[in-house]
Amino acid sequence: MHLPNLWNFKNYKVRTYVIFSLTLLLMLLPFITMAQDATGASTGTIKDLGIDTLAATSDTALNKVVNAVNSIGAADGHNKISINIMWTLICGFLVMFMQAGFALVETGFTQKKNVAHTMGMNFLVYALGMIGFWICGFAFMFGGALNAVTLGGAPGVVPHEYVIHLFGKDFGIIGSVGFFLNSKVYDVGVFTLFLFQMVFMDTTATIPTGSMAERWSFKSFMIFGLFISMFVYPLYGNWVWGGGWLAQLGINFGLGHGHVDFAGSSVVHLVGGVAALAGAIIIGPRIGKYGKNGEVNTIPGHNIPMALLGTFILALGWFGFNPGSTLAGGDLRIAVVAVNTMMAGTAGCLSALLFMYAKGQKPDPGMLCNGLLAGLVAITAPCAFVNSIASVIIGAVAGVLVIVVYNYIDRKLKIDDPVGAFAVHGANGAWGCIALGLFADGSYGDGWNGVAGTVKGLFYGDGKQLVAELIGVGTCFLFVFPVMYFFFKLSNKITPIRVKPEDEVAGLDMPEMGVVGYVD
Repeated sequence: MHLPNLWNFKNYKVRTYVIFSLTLLLMLLPFITMAQDATGASTGTIKDLGIDTLAATSDTALNKVVNAVNSIGAADGHNKISINIMWTLICGFLVMFMQAGFALVETGFTQKKNVAHTMGMNFLVYALGMIGFWICGFAFMFGGALNAVTLGGAPGVVPHEYVIHLFGKDFGIIGSVGFFLNSKVYDVGVFTLFLFQMVFMDTTATIPTGSMAERWSFKSFMIFGLFISMFVYPLYGNWVWGGGWLAQLGINFGLGHGHVDFAGSSVVHLVGGVAALAGAIIIGPRIGKYGKNGEVNTIPGHNIPMALLGTFILALGWFGFNPGSTLAGGDLRIAVVAVNTMMAGTAGCLSALLFMYAKGQKPDPGMLCNGLLAGLVAITAPCAFVNSIASVIIGAVAGVLVIVVYNYIDRKLKIDDPVGAFAVHGANGAWGCIALGLFADGSYGDGWNGVAGTVKGLFYGDGKQLVAELIGVGTCFLFVFPVMYFFFKLSNKITPIRVKPEDEVAGLDMPEMGVVGYVD
């Protein structure tokens, strides 16, 4: 029996069905739309100042005063939320520009014959990540916490978190509101949060493009870009930032304020670093990296100035990354956060320099870049909770740690990571969270994760905060590594994860991308 081709829109029945379905959808759209505050005109009221609207009285003169106070209060409330939204958006734009920094760093550290391929991955992951996060990642991550007060509260949005009940406690697992940024979350506060968190997610997604560079199939990379943005990053992010079970360790078990990560040492960098490690193990080393007798061969990058420029761009973007995580331009702690960010990054760079000199080596510019980035990664979690002295210590440790970890992975474990992605983001993402559990000085964070009082680390009297940080770091390893390891194994069955040996030797630009990065 002949069946009609359902994909052929020239077919009369199919065409009629499609037109009817679209028409019905357009007719129903006004009825299913539940716009909260899509224009922003009603966002920010007198209640955002911590006071309620004054009630009218029988006194006419007094009513005029009441109305004037209500009007001024409403305007002030609107302005407060407007400042917070504008601040968060501008910081999000800065974080988006970090994608250019990553592209330049990774491309500069790799070979000339793979320029278009490495740049192409860093470019496309922005689009892939955004679509994946829009489809379901954002809903999974923040669906249970879509009423951030600093962004207007989104009072009409009803969040929902799936929880499991153990030991008489509730453990948040995953959100379920906000798929496709649908009409139920059509609100300026929610959309602001989406933009800011989307560019954070994209930072995570781009980290493995460095560890697997110069041999990763572009088709396999595209599958990865969707998978990590839709599932892996959002799940762990929900547990820490979406009100999930790691954030609830303080409320449920008295472990400080739960797992605290101000701007993403664990949520962004550790997740990306662990995924990068799993990918580098599965894909294997580049041809010629390791000799038959165990020797380690250096495969130099083709453009160190490009990598240095990319590092400066990343350092600039970090001023959106860390201070922007207040989600509030009116939170003047942003000044402390910004300075701590600078101090840790520069301390990481200088400690890497001194460590190389102490080892009798010359100041490798690549390692200076990684030292700076390591310091920035490490300060990302504790930046709002520590003083400048602690920031320098945290950054200095990171600058040494990145070299030690990179050399161990490269020379002892024989895992080929061309840009040191795990050493920079994985090892120092973990160190940043541990550092918070040690150095948080109790000057900030009152009420964080619903726990009264400020955030304090071990050195300031709360060893339980360190325990919460260690649990969060351990959970990230135990969740992300096996999931990504088996994902890469499975995706290899769908399309080969690694390019053909002859293509790798010749360069991936023409075989994978169809163009060369440098015409000459």
